[in-house]
Amino acid sequence: MAKNLVIVESPAKAKTIHKILGKDFDVTFSMGHLVDLPSSSLGVDVEHGFEPHYIVIRKRMKIAKQLKQEARGKTAIYLAPDPDREGEAISWHLANLLREDEAKQAKQAAKLAGRSSAKPAKGKKKAAPTQQNGRKIYRIAFHEITPQAVQAALTHPGEINLKKVNAQQARRILDRLVGYSLSPLLWRKIGRGLSAGRVQSVALRLVVDREKAIEAFVPQEYWTIEADLKKTGEPASFKARVEKIGGQKADVKTGAEAERLAGELKRQAFAVSGIEEKEQKRYPKPPFTTSTLQQEAFNTLGFSSARTMRIAQQLYEGLEVGGEGPVGLITYMRTDSVRVADEALNAVRALITDRFGKAALPGQPRSYKARKTAQEAHEAIRPADVARAPDSLKSSLTEEQWALYQLIWQRFVASQMADAVDRVVSVTIGAGTFQLKANGRTSLIAGWTAVYRDEEEKARDEDALPEGMLPPLAKGDRLELLGCIPSQHFTKPPRRYTDASLVKTLEEEGIGRPSTYSPIIQTIVSRDYVRRIGGSFVPTKLGRIVTEMLIEHFPEVMDLKFTAGMEEELDRVEDGDLSWADVVRGFYTPFSLRVAAAQEQMREVKREVIPTSYTCDKCGKPMVIKWGRFGEFLSCSAYPDCKNAKPVPTGVACPQPGCGGGLIERRAKGRHFYGCSNYPTCTYTTRRLPKQDE
Repeated sequence: MAKNLVIVESPAKAKTIHKILGKDFDVTFSMGHLVDLPSSSLGVDVEHGFEPHYIVIRKRMKIAKQLKQEARGKTAIYLAPDPDREGEAISWHLANLLREDEAKQAKQAAKLAGRSSAKPAKGKKKAAPTQQNGRKIYRIAFHEITPQAVQAALTHPGEINLKKVNAQQARRILDRLVGYSLSPLLWRKIGRGLSAGRVQSVALRLVVDREKAIEAFVPQEYWTIEADLKKTGEPASFKARVEKIGGQKADVKTGAEAERLAGELKRQAFAVSGIEEKEQKRYPKPPFTTSTLQQEAFNTLGFSSARTMRIAQQLYEGLEVGGEGPVGLITYMRTDSVRVADEALNAVRALITDRFGKAALPGQPRSYKARKTAQEAHEAIRPADVARAPDSLKSSLTEEQWALYQLIWQRFVASQMADAVDRVVSVTIGAGTFQLKANGRTSLIAGWTAVYRDEEEKARDEDALPEGMLPPLAKGDRLELLGCIPSQHFTKPPRRYTDASLVKTLEEEGIGRPSTYSPIIQTIVSRDYVRRIGGSFVPTKLGRIVTEMLIEHFPEVMDLKFTAGMEEELDRVEDGDLSWADVVRGFYTPFSLRVAAAQEQMREVKREVIPTSYTCDKCGKPMVIKWGRFGEFLSCSAYPDCKNAKPVPTGVACPQPGCGGGLIERRAKGRHFYGCSNYPTCTYTTRRLPKQDE
């Protein structure tokens, strides 16, 4: 039996590390948290320094027992959960659990030895006391699961970082205090099954506020005028847009004005009045952080944040690759750092030189500046071994695993390549009082774009000046007008949040941490506070009501700057500048007063009744709209004598010819859809209303 034990979080990670370490080490797993605050009670003593009461999670008791048994007889135990605050807290709980078991075993052994010495068996020697194990418990962390990284961690083991533990403990207690105070309040006032959270509710507010801005938006009409031109003697034409009229910026508000100006433009003589030519460099973007990976995976692959993190976890923990067994393919995927280890920089520069030549390599390795609030403990997300090109893994990975790995690989390689260089030509054209502009762009040096092009690179703003290949032009050249095209446009409202844009905003506002972005989004969707429609988040009526009531009674909790300030305080706890208990106390003292006031003052939505014109088909009494766990529903006004209840009609007719029914909202297996009221006679269903604004 091996004398060394390594404890990680998941079976997949354990399998990969066991392959690396061999027979001298046993490797097991905890399945994440074994110890947490109790689910049936607050678990925090607010009267005595906010002391937490931790217990072994019921569904993890079997694993806890198994870990204790596996730890017995070991000389050294290495705790290797993920290298972040949460992983540090898991390590701390594991260490306490194993030390308690060791002390218990030693006490039992001493007790048995004492009994044996008091009454030694006849004809037998007195039993020697059992010595304490004296085992060492170490904390090890690695940012990639490779032989080099794992061996380096074991060679230089450390201790549990109690400052990180305290920061995570403060976060857990804060979230517990908010959740266990606000969630029951929402159950009482709105309906059971709801939840509120220190971060999730702020994220919900962002979605609700954006929807309100969209609803309040009034589009403004404007027009552009483009001319289709060609140089005399040249076969190819090009387009130029009217930029100025009479020396003033073109500001055309109506179609009539556009047609009038187009008519005037047709009567003018066109000539090149100026040419500006320059080389434009485009710099590569840094390797991925958690936030940017989630954003780009959504924009490029259509992956939700939860899907992205699930796949990234698989790539990090290890997958079967050919005949090699489990291999960790990327570095740790919860990070806001853009730092890259020197070894990885050397490897990617060698690969770039080999594949693309020395011209594709900048003189020095690129370094990138992280966000001000970034924690530099981890590296950026990158391939664990950049020599494993995506094509070499295609047969070993699922389609989605391969797609995400390819994205990570391409972004990392591109981040260390030479600049892309374009030749940009801007041509000014005079036509009477009109001034037009045409832009041309050609690539001189592909640089990093030979490997990676994100959505920003691909996208073109429809209002941008037309770009493309321009014919050779010189100042004074006469041009022929082939056509004049007025185009109508309308200013657009703010875009609804998507997984990508919501994560980006949370990061920019300093709300949450890389490990929380995905759970936040999952929570507000699972609570039916928001729904995905066409890839965008749309708040439900329930989400709006919860948001409005929380803003009214808990303005600090729902304030973006306040929430961001709390994150900064947690960072200071980790730095050792603040006590975790002081942070919790500073928040809870005013918060508890607001909770007490809200208990009395907050409106009780679930008791509100809205009259309707509908009649109960069972007893003939009027139907009313009430509020339940899943939102509004029609209820008989004679309840509880008549318990008839129905979904609230949407007012949208079923599109099936000759049906005559109306669409109503239904729910099945946690999903919402619209179905015909004449079901089962009519089985029409749709995920969105035909007339719904998307």
